Amino acid sequence: MTHFGVDYYPEHWPRERWPIDARMMREAGIGLVRMGEFAWAKMEPVEGQFDFAWLDDAIGVVAAEGIQTVLGTPTATPPAWVIERNPEILPVDNTGAVRGFGGRHHDCQSNETYRGHIRRIVRAMARHFFANPHVVGWQIDNELGNSHRSLCFCGSCARAFRAWLRVRYKTIEALNQAWGTVFWSQTYSTFDQVPVPLPTPNSHNPSLLLDWKRFCSDLIVDFQRLQVAILREECPRQFVTHNYMGLFDKTNYCDLAEDLDFIAHNQYPLHFRKDRYPVAPPERLAATLDLMRGIKRKPFWIMEQQAGPSGWETVSSTPRPGQLRLWTHQAVARGADTIVYFRWRTCLFGTEQFWHGILPHSGEPGRRYDEIKRTISELAPVMDRLGDGGQGAEVAMLWSYEQQWAFQVQPHHPDFDYVAHLMTYYRAMYEARVPIDLISERMDLSPYRLVIAPLMFLMTPELEAKLRAYVAGGGHLVLTMRTGVKDRNNQIIPHTLPGPLADVVGVRIDDYDCLWGVSQGVRWLAEGSALAGPCQKWCDIPRLEGARPLALYTTDYYAGTPAITENAYGQGRAYYAGTELPPVVMKAFMAHALAEANVAPLVATAPEGVEVARRRGRGADYLFLLNHTGTPVDFRLPLQWTLLIGPEPTADAVLRLGPYEVATCISA
Repeated sequence: MTHFGVDYYPEHWPRERWPIDARMMREAGIGLVRMGEFAWAKMEPVEGQFDFAWLDDAIGVVAAEGIQTVLGTPTATPPAWVIERNPEILPVDNTGAVRGFGGRHHDCQSNETYRGHIRRIVRAMARHFFANPHVVGWQIDNELGNSHRSLCFCGSCARAFRAWLRVRYKTIEALNQAWGTVFWSQTYSTFDQVPVPLPTPNSHNPSLLLDWKRFCSDLIVDFQRLQVAILREECPRQFVTHNYMGLFDKTNYCDLAEDLDFIAHNQYPLHFRKDRYPVAPPERLAATLDLMRGIKRKPFWIMEQQAGPSGWETVSSTPRPGQLRLWTHQAVARGADTIVYFRWRTCLFGTEQFWHGILPHSGEPGRRYDEIKRTISELAPVMDRLGDGGQGAEVAMLWSYEQQWAFQVQPHHPDFDYVAHLMTYYRAMYEARVPIDLISERMDLSPYRLVIAPLMFLMTPELEAKLRAYVAGGGHLVLTMRTGVKDRNNQIIPHTLPGPLADVVGVRIDDYDCLWGVSQGVRWLAEGSALAGPCQKWCDIPRLEGARPLALYTTDYYAGTPAITENAYGQGRAYYAGTELPPVVMKAFMAHALAEANVAPLVATAPEGVEVARRRGRGADYLFLLNHTGTPVDFRLPLQWTLLIGPEPTADAVLRLGPYEVATCISA
């Protein structure tokens, strides 16, 4: 199996350069390239006239060096002649303005005329390349949902939305009932009256907004399925995947994964936009990778791994020596089977002139090339032994796109963020060096001793029964604030919170408080503990009905009431955390929950900034030590660990990891 690759754009470079690139790739240990995903205009310069000869030649050049090819369908970049002939495929934004040609994803994914163009180009590619022994698989489009966050609201999408609603609700009376359209005289007499959510003088119905988000995600899934069906028909021996964007929320990635052989992901620790992390915290990178593995509970690919500074109009910082190696090891540790670096050589033109690759603009290999070459040479033998083993996690956290969308519609507090809240729990596990799987609500919970289910805002009878059965059967469950507030249609459920799960957690929620303009604190109750700190954003105020308190609120009218509770139910245990906890209290809470669930960390102690991850292999566990700091740290190797990669330990088994240094060990 090929474990390392690179994203390559032969159409950007003279043909005489291709053999030079292919030779240097092979010398670096690269065995795979992704090509073609943005080359529609070159493959079909005029409608129905295809030119694949240049791509045949490029595939042949890299194949001569033993390098396989993954082809991307080019549907993210419809060429100018398509737009000129059919301007109606241009997308409409959420102000009603048409977005023009240029950039990428300048398309409406519901438009049947555009889909006709897609059927033609994808089928032509598939029929041409299905028998090429050097083409091993396909990537659908590129980063589906990217650039479409505020798109598309055109007439075609309005008709598609209404058709989607007809399937979901069957009758307009059922829709009116589910959405509560009696409010503000919004009752509809036909589906054709239902609008797409363009700006109104006030706010849209929250049920409409949640269904719009569901529709947009389903549309993207259907857009991918259109292409997958063609490739399955024409190219049955080649795999089909798509490159995800980590914690991106436009698309339900669990749904998108159903039609794929495996998922791929684009991992960029450094970013250039001011609305993103300039340097992603290592635990956020780890969470992204854990989610990618958790979506299908199987290994995944990195289809774009950062290989240099990123940038369009502005430019990110430069990866420090060792960071490219560090990020590669982190991805492998958390489930990546293949690493494809973006990109081979930094482009000389276009929007991504400053999105740097392994090679700089000059094309001369330098520090980044040498570091990646070293990384490939040391990791490839280890990756052959990993198989499809996961982390062996005994803890899971539920990740739900629908819960996230519901909070986007009504976030309660202006600073509330679904992902940030879940990260408070993930960070506690990461810092405790406890493996954790991020999985959907649909998945089986029985393999896990402890399940964290934050923000179960939308509750269904099926989900309630699943969580109840998990605890009754011996599982340990953490529920949090705003559990059981609404039904699947985004309407309030008229019960005392947390509704049917009240007996499981042993509390009733009589009151709650949005911490906007007011403050509150939490104190951990363990004997002799002085752990306390300010909580954030929201407080559910529980009344005990069988549970015992683990922490109390400290101020205002509900000082002394429980903030965290614990309850025995059936053979298991359930916790309720009513607020976003301060880090010191979160650490104590998770330590308690882990101990009660009999879950042990991978190591007892590790230096701050050192990530410890485990991946199951064939007959052994592989432990990865990752120093995310710019300073040296010392780590004492446990006796049962044998070092495979990393600096030589001292006589007393102390491993000194330099800045951004890594080590890999084996433990039988």
